[in-house]
Amino acid sequence: MQAVALGDIQSVNTLKELEEIRVKYLGKKGELTNILKGMGSLSKEERPVIGKVANEVREAIEGKIEEQKLAMKSIEQNRKFDQESIDITLPSKKEELGGFHPLNRVIEELSDVFIGMGFTIEEGPEIEWSKYNFDMLNVPKDHSARDLQDTFYVADEVVLRTQTSPIQVRTMLSQKLPIKMIAPGRVYRSDEIDATHSPVFHQVEGLVIDKGITMSDLKGTLDMFAKILFGPETKTKFRPHQFYFTEPSAEMDVTCFMCGGEGCRVCSNTGWIEILGCGMVHPNVLKDCNIDPEEYSGFAFGMGLDRIAMIKYGISDLRLMFENDIRFLKQFK
Repeated sequence: MQAVALGDIQSVNTLKELEEIRVKYLGKKGELTNILKGMGSLSKEERPVIGKVANEVREAIEGKIEEQKLAMKSIEQNRKFDQESIDITLPSKKEELGGFHPLNRVIEELSDVFIGMGFTIEEGPEIEWSKYNFDMLNVPKDHSARDLQDTFYVADEVVLRTQTSPIQVRTMLSQKLPIKMIAPGRVYRSDEIDATHSPVFHQVEGLVIDKGITMSDLKGTLDMFAKILFGPETKTKFRPHQFYFTEPSAEMDVTCFMCGGEGCRVCSNTGWIEILGCGMVHPNVLKDCNIDPEEYSGFAFGMGLDRIAMIKYGISDLRLMFENDIRFLKQFK
């Protein structure tokens, strides 16, 4: 039996066949097991002899099975290595990494600046009630900004917001004072598409409301913002202007970051670049938002993010930022 069993073990090709051989000889109903079960019918003299031979046969079969199992596992492992081998001399696949859109870069940078000064980021709907977009911002119904040719109306008294100022109104109506917030977002106006105009563009507007806020707070805040964004040597200049939302109002210029104020084509040789409008919140706006203008005051400002991005990255055509041309976007990785 031993010679036959060892021959069977040597001839198998798979682990499954090897297990079948083990069961055939050593299983509960195996040939060797059946011999051992019949030892009860042997004489006392025969039992030790047969028992010894049976154990030797069992040990030989088990040893051969284990030896064959290890050999077959080694063969299988080598076969796997051959099939799954990797040529480490081949060049790796190049990973294409994306990058931020220039507008997203500017939004993130501006947000970081104002968050560092204690401002919060607020959001609001792009489809807005005209009362939030115009009426509560001290823009009367006869104002030119409310003409059909200037504004996209979705329905009566419903418009695509023309600025992010409605978020300021919603914040004043819903939050407790004091307020210190900015509102970046997409806005819409019925402009013709050219190198500097688009019916879809982006703004960030800011609002501070508290007791004792003055024009000096506005100038100090925006001067610090300009120095952080464009560099510590940046100078600012405020020019009187008119906005319905604020009184008094101003436009703020900064020294051209390309030429340092010397004059170049970016700043039209003036040394200055206009970047935002600002002013003290009009008392009518405070009253409409249930804020007592005798007790509280504030300032507001707003700037075009697309214009900031164009100035900062030297982009000559606004349309490039909306065309999703991968050749253009790759420059900002």
